Amino acid sequence: MSGIQLLRPEGLVRSPAFSHVAVVPPGATTIYVGGQDAIDADGALVGGDDVAAQSIRAVENAEVALAAAGAGLADVVQWTVLFAAGADVAAGYGAIAGKLAAEEPPLVVAAFVAGLAVPGALVEVSAIAAVVR
Repeated sequence: MSGIQLLRPEGLVRSPAFSHVAVVPPGATTIYVGGQDAIDADGALVGGDDVAAQSIRAVENAEVALAAAGAGLADVVQWTVLFAAGADVAAGYGAIAGKLAAEEPPLVVAAFVAGLAVPGALVEVSAIAAVVR
C-alpha cells in the first residue's frame, strides 16, 4: 500500500483493529469489491449455520475478486462487514480479524442487518482497495 496513508488521529480511539482515515494519492487505482457471501462458484452456501466458517469463505471470495483486479488483502483501505441479526459477531469477526488487520489496519464498517440476499447467509463483506502503480 505504498503511498496510501492510514491514519489514527489523536483524539479518536486507538484500536489495533482499524484506522479512521485513509488518504489515497492521485494516480492510484481504486478497486471496489461488491458484497461477497459465503458461496461457492456454483452459488451454494458454504459453512451452514457456522458464522466463523461463513466469514472465512466470504473473505476468501473477496480475496479472489481482489486478485482479479491485481490487488490483495494488503491493498484494502476499507472493509464493510454485514452480519445478519442474531449472528455471533465475536465468532464471525474473530475468524477473519487476522486477515482484515495489518500493522496499519484499514478502515472497517460493521453492522447488523435484518437479513442478506442469500438465504441462510450470516455475513457479507465488501471492500475498497487502492493500488499505487
